[in-house]
Amino acid sequence: MVSEAPPFWWTRADWRAYALWPFSWLYGRVAGLRMDRARRSMPPAPLICVGNFTVGGAGKTPTAIALARAARARGLTPGFLSRGYGGSLDVTTVVDPAHHRARDVGDEPLLLAREALTVICRRRVEGARKLAAEGADIIIMDDGFQSARLTFDFALLVIDSGRGLGNGHLVPSGPVRAPIANQLRHATALLKIGRGPAADLLIRRAARAGKAVYVADTMRLDDGSLAGVRVLAWAGIADPEKFYRTVRETGAIIEETQSFPDHHHYSEDEIADLLDRADSRGYTLVTTAKDMVRLEPGHGRAAELAAKSRVIEIEVRFDDPAAPRKIIEATLDHARARKLGMAKEQRR
Repeated sequence: MVSEAPPFWWTRADWRAYALWPFSWLYGRVAGLRMDRARRSMPPAPLICVGNFTVGGAGKTPTAIALARAARARGLTPGFLSRGYGGSLDVTTVVDPAHHRARDVGDEPLLLAREALTVICRRRVEGARKLAAEGADIIIMDDGFQSARLTFDFALLVIDSGRGLGNGHLVPSGPVRAPIANQLRHATALLKIGRGPAADLLIRRAARAGKAVYVADTMRLDDGSLAGVRVLAWAGIADPEKFYRTVRETGAIIEETQSFPDHHHYSEDEIADLLDRADSRGYTLVTTAKDMVRLEPGHGRAAELAAKSRVIEIEVRFDDPAAPRKIIEATLDHARARKLGMAKEQRR
């Protein structure tokens, strides 16, 4: 079972956050030192890291997909590198959507593998080598910014404009993964997703530090057929309220919602409850692509739930349509400079 972030992380800091402060100080000290001092391995191909400042979803996966499409348009063969969070396999694995289940490899790698070559590996250096061996000539690492295992050619930190940094405290007092100063030091650029104000202070701080800032929105891909439809919306993601807002934007009428923890694997009782509630009340079921891939074939009534649920697909669209291409070019330029520097060092 994957743990759920406590709700108090995403509200104004209260006594719970302050009571945990000594543990957060220690956590932040260790995380910051690791980011600054760890010995990083050189990747076998140009590498983009798509990370975020906090625990929980900020839009990394759709951002990684947008970058992969830009790389492919440039004539490159992109490969995704993931730790396989939420999956059980602990060996380096090339993800096959036709063969693997979310319980094996994680839900996000299954979504990524629909787009491009995807490898999961608990040891990111080994995973990067596997991607290169499989033919990837640019690596897009989904998460892993704070792990300090690999040298990045470009580190893009995604921040949701609605949630921002939550209460602004470090784990376990809040959702922040490492001290902001350390994170900004290793970031190349920031991507603000959405139009809310919660990320504005951080964006200004990043701009003062000379970091490039991009802006994008998550756009729903629907045909308008949900307008006026009474729905039961269900989701097991880090920010289900964000999904429910997207459902409302389709014109659907949300009669009920059912939220589960991020990366949740559904039990037979939970599946039956969703189906029975929708059937008895005449609601249409709607969910996310990430939740749909966690419905395992042959698992009780999972196939029935999958067949009866409408998926609302989303994609990230940058305000500057050329931004993904610029990120790819900057990654390639840095990789070339890195290799030249290594060659000069070897000749000395």
